[in-house]
Amino acid sequence: MSTEPFYGPDFGRLRREDPEVAQVLLDELRRVRGGLQLIASENFTSPGVLAALGSTLTNKYAEGYPGRRYYGGCEVVDRAETLAIERARRLFGADHANVQPHSGASANLAAYAALLQPGDTMLAMALPHGGHLTHGSKVNFSGRWFDVVAYGVRRDTELIDYDEVRDLALRHRPKMIICGATAYPRLIDFAVFRGIADEVGAWLLADVAHTIGLMAGGVIPSAVPYADVVTFTTHKALRGPRGGGVLCTDELAAKIDRAVFPFVQGGPLMHAIAAKAVAFGEALRPDFAEYGRRVVDNARSLTEGLAAEGMRPVSGGTDTHLALVDLRSLNVTGAEAERRCADAGITLNRNTIPYDPEPPTVTSGIRVGTPCVTTQGLGPVDLKEVASMVAQAVRSPETAGEVRKKVAALSAAHQVYPSEF
Repeated sequence: MSTEPFYGPDFGRLRREDPEVAQVLLDELRRVRGGLQLIASENFTSPGVLAALGSTLTNKYAEGYPGRRYYGGCEVVDRAETLAIERARRLFGADHANVQPHSGASANLAAYAALLQPGDTMLAMALPHGGHLTHGSKVNFSGRWFDVVAYGVRRDTELIDYDEVRDLALRHRPKMIICGATAYPRLIDFAVFRGIADEVGAWLLADVAHTIGLMAGGVIPSAVPYADVVTFTTHKALRGPRGGGVLCTDELAAKIDRAVFPFVQGGPLMHAIAAKAVAFGEALRPDFAEYGRRVVDNARSLTEGLAAEGMRPVSGGTDTHLALVDLRSLNVTGAEAERRCADAGITLNRNTIPYDPEPPTVTSGIRVGTPCVTTQGLGPVDLKEVASMVAQAVRSPETAGEVRKKVAALSAAHQVYPSEF
């Protein structure tokens, strides 16, 4: 099968000059074409995004911002960044957008640098309950540089306890409150968080790296009207290149820009910024909203299918693109389930569940997501079938070969990067 459309006209040269690296590219394409990708934080970009990433813009040093660079010859890349900024503002309805962060972690670091000082108190979701490393984990800069107070979910409902959040805020008076998660399947009430932040005089930061694509499509409520700062990534449900971004009010624009450059980063990745502009442009089209709706419909179908197979969804279901699944009733750990599914051609990840008795390297659960399979064209009926495959792989590892054949047939019917692209 031809791979020229995905690697460009110079792939043949790469194959001749560096066959080892060329083989890596081919093997990765074969891997995703032959399996099902249920990693909630992954997606398949468009050929347009790939084209921008593989462009000569990677060669240009462009420290600074459009019209205010520290290098000459930036008049062309300025246009790319200006397009990305304007499209991001329009897509999300934000006063200001900074599209330079290399990742979600970089975006968070910049936001903290803009609004906090080392030693300040922040209130954020605990990592074992669905938060993120950069929300105060002790192994991360955020946990080392700031005094972090953590909130979690209730044992009985596995939902955020907003009363606890308010009580902790009143008791500790944080300078910043962070809402947003990486393994929380339900909607977050940004209006409630805004009220709590106002009550204690805190900045409100919404880290919506996982759900920004659904917000772009209008499928779930946006954090932008409520948060002082919104950080996000472009490579999950948004279906763009790997990278990050920051949205904020006009009041904070200068602080955020100075924090991204020169405080946190030097030269931006102009090829990635151009690719972000492509992704924002794609997300502004009407069909992207339909894509977002299908992502959520597929996630609900997958979650319901797993529940029917005896795999308990944390919080009872999902409102977003992901589900967290408790495997304890099957007497299988998350790590073992991840390995068994990999043997069957299904890629997902182990994940802690709230109040998990197992360590993070083992876990009692798995996390599944539907951005990739939705981009491939799978629908709710297909996702019920996928749930059955996951359950069979987890329960009966000896049937991995049989499941892999089913996976391959479904993947072939919904091919990733088909050759006719």
